[in-house]
Amino acid sequence: MANISSKLGQNMKRIRTKKNMSQGDIARALEVDRGYISNIESGKKNLTLATIQKLADALKVSADELLK
Repeated sequence: MANISSKLGQNMKRIRTKKNMSQGDIARALEVDRGYISNIESGKKNLTLATIQKLADALKVSADELLK
């Protein structure tokens, strides 16, 4: 499971930085703490499908793009 969480975090960070978005931008869109976003990107959080979809919506990509 750690591999999946790490891959999701790496993809999220890659997409976020490509779009010139900060962790704070994503945190505000999801109404969560920036530290939570940092933990996701570092692979420390195990997300629900609903949260993955919210992240995808905030990044304006499909959920499968985050999971590739």
